[in-house]
Parts: sequence; C-alpha cells; structure tokens
Amino acid sequence: MTVAENKNAAWFCMRSKPKHEHIAAAHLRKMDDIEVFLPRVRFKRVTRQGMAWVTEALFPGYLFVRFDWQTSMRRVQLARGINGVVHFGEHWPTISEEIIGELRQAIGEDELHTITTELAPGDAVQIAAGTLCGLRAVVSRVMPGRERVAVLMDFLGRQTMIELAAGSVIKEGDRRASIL
Repeated sequence: MTVAENKNAAWFCMRSKPKHEHIAAAHLRKMDDIEVFLPRVRFKRVTRQGMAWVTEALFPGYLFVRFDWQTSMRRVQLARGINGVVHFGEHWPTISEEIIGELRQAIGEDELHTITTELAPGDAVQIAAGTLCGLRAVVSRVMPGRERVAVLMDFLGRQTMIELAAGSVIKEGDRRASIL
C-alpha cells in the first residue's frame, strides 16, 4: 500500500538537525509508505569569493512528512538527520492536505523556487552592504558581465553616480529591504 492509499497517513512537521533538511529528506524518501515535502529556495548571496548561488530550506530546520502515525512513527523519528516530530506537550498537530497543496503550488512540484533579483535602469534600490548601507538610490546602468550596477543617489546634497556589486543592493519592495 502506498502512502497515498493509506487512509491513516497524515502530514506532520518534522524538526531536522541544523542544515540537514536535505539529508533527512533523502533518507526518508528511501522508506516505503512515507511522502516527503521539503520546499527550498535558491538565490544569489554575497560570499567571500563573490556572488554565489545558494539553496536553503524555505523553513530552516523543518520539513513536512506524510506517514501513518501508528505504523511508522518510530522509524521516521530515527531517520538520519531528524530531531523529532514537532509537538506541543501531548498534542501532535497535523498539517492539512490543503496547506501542503498551496505550498506545492507556490514553490512548484520540484520543491525548488529560484529567486532572481533582476535589476533594470530606473529601479529604486536600497544599499544593503558597506559604508552606505541603508541609503536609497536609483539604478542607472546594469553591468551583468561584471555583476555590478551603477546607481544614482543623493549624497551630501548632490546627485552622485557610484558603482556597486549587484548583490549589495536590494530592490525596493523586496521584504529584505524593510529589515535594513
């Protein structure tokens, strides 16, 4: 019997070891009668070596697993990379099929959503790194080969054009801009 045919199977939120969500998911996927959903995001991040693509769990430290509580709980909890099922005292909450369906629709069936930060001339941005962190500017030119942007900003009472690493600016409206 597959997990889809099992009427007793339900979705649970599992806690994984830090940065081991993908390892836990891989081990759980090898088990019969268990379905795993690990939504991930892929984006560019500034590293010591420059801009690099990184992939992280959408919910760091957590993944969703559908299984029969009665027959598979112990096996699931002992899977490599798993710290346990999220529970509150004696309450072991399940996640509705509709919630998982909405997440799958938003992320995609491949469980990976790529976030692109395409900038274009005229885009309002906020500087997110360096000594000018927090200041606002407008993109005047994009230099994709060098992964840089030229921005125009008001600085010391006059408009100044400066070049910045494309990864050091955040497009206005991006929720990360509100954190700065």
